[in-house]
Amino acid sequence: MRVQTTIEIFDYWNRIRGAADAPLKSQVEPSAVPHLLQSLFILERREGGDIGFRLAGTRICDLFGRDLRGERFSSLWANGQLADIERTAMGVMDHAMPALFNATGYSTVGHQASFEIIMMPLRSPDGACDRLLGAIAPAAAASWLEIVPLEFLALDRSRLLPGKFDKAALAEPRPINRIVAGKSIHFGQVMRRMVSQLLSVEAR
Repeated sequence: MRVQTTIEIFDYWNRIRGAADAPLKSQVEPSAVPHLLQSLFILERREGGDIGFRLAGTRICDLFGRDLRGERFSSLWANGQLADIERTAMGVMDHAMPALFNATGYSTVGHQASFEIIMMPLRSPDGACDRLLGAIAPAAAASWLEIVPLEFLALDRSRLLPGKFDKAALAEPRPINRIVAGKSIHFGQVMRRMVSQLLSVEAR
């Protein structure tokens, strides 16, 4: 994780969750992170089974040249990754474990820019993880961003951020390259493998 926006919102999420694996959505206070709001989004699991934007910050909407509220999260991604991206978002909810994406955004006229995208689970009062708090932030400034709309994102790299094992995770994390692209690997299996590796490091 290299972008200040994703670092700060992940630190905030870790603070408010305390000893829990995920905070309640009611614990998220916009006034605590006012400088990040334009780059934040909230996703929700909808009745139809898909993942959609409940809220999207103004900077995110400007990046894509439209209001994203109500759109499917997978609609931002390259065609070959739609189902797998949505399955990964479901996995973050089901396993209450945040994930970090490195992606390349392609504009409608051929520009390219690198982004970090973080997704962190939120719990409802009944204890179920049915929403995600996230951020989309460019890895570097580019004069055309928010002027020329992005057409789609393409996943370059992804990894889990198991907050309960922070010390182990800081020791040269092992990226799970294209965990959402390999249809033969179930997300739950990747989760268990990653946690097992981290526990092994912690035990040393």
